[in-house]
Amino acid sequence: NILGAILGYAEMAHEDSPVDSSFRNDIEQILKAGHRARELVKQILAFSRQSEAERIPLQPAVIVKEASKILFSSLPSTIAIKHNIDPHAGIILADPTQIHQILMNLCTNAYHAMEEMGGIISISLQKKFLSSEDLISEPHLQSGNFVQLSVEDTGTGIKPELLERIFEPFFTTKEVGKGTGMGLSIIHGIMKSYNGFMTCQSKFGKGTIFQVFFPVIEDGLQANATETIDPVRGGNEHILYVDDEEILLGMSRKFLQKLGYKVTTRRNGLEALTTFRDQPDSFNLVITDQTMPGMTGSDLSRAILQIRPDIPIILCTGYSSIISEDKARSIGIKGFVMKPLAIDDFATLIRKVLED
Repeated sequence: NILGAILGYAEMAHEDSPVDSSFRNDIEQILKAGHRARELVKQILAFSRQSEAERIPLQPAVIVKEASKILFSSLPSTIAIKHNIDPHAGIILADPTQIHQILMNLCTNAYHAMEEMGGIISISLQKKFLSSEDLISEPHLQSGNFVQLSVEDTGTGIKPELLERIFEPFFTTKEVGKGTGMGLSIIHGIMKSYNGFMTCQSKFGKGTIFQVFFPVIEDGLQANATETIDPVRGGNEHILYVDDEEILLGMSRKFLQKLGYKVTTRRNGLEALTTFRDQPDSFNLVITDQTMPGMTGSDLSRAILQIRPDIPIILCTGYSSIISEDKARSIGIKGFVMKPLAIDDFATLIRKVLED
């Protein structure tokens, strides 16, 4: 909810700011950081739910270069970064945010290993053919072309007796406060879901190299095809918007009103149900949060649909073990979104639900 409000107000400020102004540039940096945070939240939730990531054909070199720039600006001068990145290493089927997450986690580990003495982080991205002999420890995989992402450091290394445990959840070689022990286990899980794998070689006192291998997909596929971005469309319909977070409620009301909608807001499900019951035909759409005191969004939706079965409803949730998209649709809810959602995407979903 907090991140959704930050992104929403920042996007509206960006739209209202003068082109080429320093203020607009500052807002763009806020949005970049906010979008990264949003994707990180999605990844944490996806890992906790073991859900499928949103994968597309892509050349990972661009993402690796972008992450390297972020790292370079955040590392102390005692740590240098070297690159050996093949821009045409191969097309893989992956979630861009997960590629970013993998590299950032590996480089963060490398930084911690060299924090006191300094050193060099070497990042490599190359195409590599792996034979059945190369894959002897991964018998479920077939020989073929892989994209190999390597992160090597000149740090303290890992003791041999600890190497076999490094992919276990919550296991860490770092001191208290330096790590959760989840980074490598998350990467290991991501790579297994990609039908790839991960290796580690380390010499105690000399350094460590982590390598992750992504299977290359068929050469005929196009990576990252340019999408046509449609302008944000609004309307003049009447929306009942329900959320117990005042800051998010205010941001959503302002944004939707800018798009031309008439908006009535309520801060809990009971108030919203009373409002809808008093004038059920005056609303064209209901948008409700899931987790609210007194009445959940799914319970509110059931009650509203009993009054007026044809009313379209969008249910918004950050994380809930109670409601899923399938459960929401079985209730009769037309739209289901995970917070935080970009407001342009939200506007598109609203039009889709209203016009279906």
